[in-house]
Amino acid sequence: MPRTIWSGAISFGLVTVPIHVVSATEDHSIHFHRVHLEDMARVRTRKVCELEDREVASSEIGKGYEIARDQIIPISDEELRDLPLPTAKAIEIVAFMPWESIDPIRIGDGYYLAPDGQVAAKPYKLLRQALERSSRVAVARYAWSGRERLGLLRVRGEAIVLHAMRWPDEIRDPSSLLPPPVELTGEEIDGALALMDTMTRDDLDAPEFRDTYTEAVAELIEAKREHRQPPAAPEPAAEAGQIVDLMAALQQSVSKAKESRGEDAEHADVHDMPKRAAKKQPAKKAAAKKTARKPRKSA
Repeated sequence: MPRTIWSGAISFGLVTVPIHVVSATEDHSIHFHRVHLEDMARVRTRKVCELEDREVASSEIGKGYEIARDQIIPISDEELRDLPLPTAKAIEIVAFMPWESIDPIRIGDGYYLAPDGQVAAKPYKLLRQALERSSRVAVARYAWSGRERLGLLRVRGEAIVLHAMRWPDEIRDPSSLLPPPVELTGEEIDGALALMDTMTRDDLDAPEFRDTYTEAVAELIEAKREHRQPPAAPEPAAEAGQIVDLMAALQQSVSKAKESRGEDAEHADVHDMPKRAAKKQPAKKAAAKKTARKPRKSA
């Protein structure tokens, strides 16, 4: 079982659901130690008091807020834990919203909320089924690690997942990063849509979604352990040069996407869609001319 990160309850109106929180994800990255290259000994970080110039134990270390360079206010973990907040011991649901109305940029790490004991089984299932049938998510407030947070509760299979959320003022305004105004043709937009259709997937189980970097690092470590040469890096593809023509770039992209999926790239023509649209335009103009002639006939 994953380690419990936090224990408390979900507050849902007058309904209380005792829960404990575990991480919903795992880190499979390869981690390295810092070593002294001369003798491969570990290099460790030591915690030293600046005034006494000596290493201090973890039991001697606490939190402090610096008001000025010569004035620090000590704050203990117990004081933070006993703050007069209803969210200090409970995940308090404050609203329900459609999933589509949540901006993904505000969603952070996910945690599984597990019912704590038999007494929590029924209210836990009640909340899970209510979320599932309503097709909504719950927005909640909770306090962990010295700060109050906003959270999102949603259903995943038979479990309830809590996602940390960022407060509105934590999201930066992107307006200063936007490109200058440009004009796009219908042909270019249709070409991009054709490329998107070629690259559409139903799931993320395809080979291209595996972590090739971690695999390469593992192979490097294994090769060095066995005192053999690591695999050679693949030859970089020949540079095709910068493609100024956007339609030509889309055409080549569609062809490459089809080739990577084993499809016939010869029929990858992003111009097909715009051509069909172009055939309709003369018909509209002809209809307009006929309409313009009618007054002359009646005259």
